[in-house]
Amino acid sequence: LIMSPAMWKWTCLVSHLLLSTTVSPLARQQPLHPKRPFITFTGEQAEGNFNHLVVDERTGHIYLGAVNRIYKLSSDLKVLVTHETGPDDDNPKCYPPRIVQTCNEPLTPTNNINKMLLIDYKENRLIACGSLYQGICKLLRLDDLFKLGEPFHKKEHYLSGVNESGSVFGVIVSYSNMDDKLFIATAVDGKPEYFPTISSRKLTKNSEADGMFAYVFHDEFVASMIKIPSDTFTIIPDFDIYYIYGFSSGNFVYFLTLQPEMISPPGSTTKEQVYTSKLVRLCKEDTAFNSYVEVPIGCEKNGVEYRLLQAAYLSKAGAILAKSLEVGPEDDILFTVFSKGQKRKMKSLDESALCIFVLKKINDRIKDRLQSCYRGEGTLDLAWLKVKDIPCSSALLTIDDNFCGLDMNAPLGVSSMVRGLPIFTEDGDRMTSVIAYVYKNHSLAFVGTKSGKLKK
Repeated sequence: LIMSPAMWKWTCLVSHLLLSTTVSPLARQQPLHPKRPFITFTGEQAEGNFNHLVVDERTGHIYLGAVNRIYKLSSDLKVLVTHETGPDDDNPKCYPPRIVQTCNEPLTPTNNINKMLLIDYKENRLIACGSLYQGICKLLRLDDLFKLGEPFHKKEHYLSGVNESGSVFGVIVSYSNMDDKLFIATAVDGKPEYFPTISSRKLTKNSEADGMFAYVFHDEFVASMIKIPSDTFTIIPDFDIYYIYGFSSGNFVYFLTLQPEMISPPGSTTKEQVYTSKLVRLCKEDTAFNSYVEVPIGCEKNGVEYRLLQAAYLSKAGAILAKSLEVGPEDDILFTVFSKGQKRKMKSLDESALCIFVLKKINDRIKDRLQSCYRGEGTLDLAWLKVKDIPCSSALLTIDDNFCGLDMNAPLGVSSMVRGLPIFTEDGDRMTSVIAYVYKNHSLAFVGTKSGKLKK
């Protein structure tokens, strides 16, 4: 593998920041490139963890989201600009936050954990969302991290009160002749009445515009959002949907999720809680979210089930892999990491698998499900909405590859799991992250492990 200097530098940064700095004895004896030492950056010790990282593909500049800080680094990891985001006086029970109205809860100095970092290339700005004040976002100028806007006056400005750095995922849908959209997916931490779990928001050209982050559409009955019903929490008190990855492809936006579910084991009369990994799909242009479909995904090798999604990355197949998968070189491929089983979300087992999915095959499964439901077959089968027994309604219409739903048969669940193709397993050092790309027709994957190894 030949890397440009810029690619080498930020690949080293990824391995250092996201995968820690543990190096195997073999690597110590045989350095990958003795004339190119790893370049490192260390933040303020008191800040704790780094949370998110994005690289400007045009300049090579690196934006790093940390606790109470946003850093802009050069490609050789020199600090160019720092922007403080916290701490500030707050209380998670204040809703709306005290910056909008007085709160009777005691306020204490609270850290601001970066929960999302996105580059808005069209408007040359960084979207940085944190944990303070029920989760508000700043818009920062890419050049100098100057604050362009920080909307917080409306209820839709608060994304989620969750403190975890991996609780929010955003996907920007860009247009040439109109304002862009931001699809936001977030854990709601038991507050479904406050926060939608998925929504689409306006990304206005003016960072201080009144409509920034407003729902793309919202009236008395319909809105560009999905909310978890409150009565779902009576069945599973700690219910939430955890978003692992998101991307757009063709006419759709996708999120990969992990969510709890109650199942009855074979031969048992009682139900137990497990976690199911699901892919969620929405049409980019669906303002009413009638196109919401979710399908379970997982992996199996030698009779071992890998069902707990850890990480994912979208890439192209490349000519060589495409031939073996019987798809085109430009077809979208999902590289995914799963750990064994499906019962332990927080303490995943060390056994893990790297699996690939052909996105077109997942879409074909969704299309089949839509067609059968619109023939009136089966039920909506979406456990978390408590609509498992609502029958599908028949309608005479054609369901093609780009069908975006009607105000019936939605939201919809696919019951049968789509299985990925396992290409590598690791039994002792759980895989936790993955990135992939095509190099000279070959599809390459880099995988990070729990102990800080980097596998190519």
